[in-house]
Amino acid sequence: MSTGTTGRAHAAVLAVDGGNSKADVALVAGDGTLLAFARGPSISHQAVGLERGMANLAALTREAAGTAATPIADVAVYCLAGADLPSDVRLLRRGIGRLGLTPELEVLNDTFAVLRAGSHRPWGIGLVCGQGINGAGVAPDGRTARFDGLGPISGDWGGGGGLGGDAIAAAVRGQDRRGPRTILERLVPEHFGHRTPLALSRALYLGRLDDVRLSSLAPVVFGAAVGGDAVARRIVDRLADELVAMASALLRRLRLTRLDPDVVLGGGIFGTDDPAFYARIETGVREVAPAAMIVRLAAVPVLGAALIGLDRRSPTGAAEPATAERLRAALAEYAG
Repeated sequence: MSTGTTGRAHAAVLAVDGGNSKADVALVAGDGTLLAFARGPSISHQAVGLERGMANLAALTREAAGTAATPIADVAVYCLAGADLPSDVRLLRRGIGRLGLTPELEVLNDTFAVLRAGSHRPWGIGLVCGQGINGAGVAPDGRTARFDGLGPISGDWGGGGGLGGDAIAAAVRGQDRRGPRTILERLVPEHFGHRTPLALSRALYLGRLDDVRLSSLAPVVFGAAVGGDAVARRIVDRLADELVAMASALLRRLRLTRLDPDVVLGGGIFGTDDPAFYARIETGVREVAPAAMIVRLAAVPVLGAALIGLDRRSPTGAAEPATAERLRAALAEYAG
């Protein structure tokens, strides 16, 4: 989908938020006016391959701009899933650069978009918890820190995939008596159309189910936890503790523990309504940074990419409050 008034004003910033399932593009004027917005398929080199991803990006930017002519803005900020290692960033910069969309471009991990979209300042902590998990931080002086986000091989656990894997394990162990009994013994196999946890695990082993679908178990786990199942609650607590560990590490590495940083929570998992989950995160974060504020992201992350671009253009290093609020209000209709 697309909307906008491109052509009536000059686009200062091309902002792109690219996830594994979709991509959002915004064209923004220097005063924060939203000129165009478009949403389309993934541009992730990991999800669809670099060639197809760049073709999707070219089509999406043409849709937003209403023309194939380039350049379409002064600068572009791409906040992308899969921009994990320096080699990923170099690959993406080369691929995007060949499209000639803007004379200047910056490629960042998508965690930075979440942080900037949820905070009214260009610094703080951003935690992403969707299918996977990651975090990033920016200090007031511009120093940054984040994690590689490569999964278990880089020490990561969490997101929908982590919850789903633990839920299946708990269901099997409850059924065969290696672990405590849990309502997950019934709910988990039912979710995938199987009668027992063992039947489900065998189907996964034999390749009859795509294990990426494990992330779809997250609402099941949270529902069981809210309903009082002790095993499900331990799984949810483990996720909260992992998020606290990420935030705490970033706060310490960037020396933010004595400041009042926003800790922005973004990603599908944070759509859940579980007060105990959020309370555990807040308590854990404030043990490290007592003045920290927990913020659940309500805006589309592409707002963060656009604000980063506007920040870069400002002599103070931060977009003017009126400029940022104008853009925030304009993009509010695309949230949710």
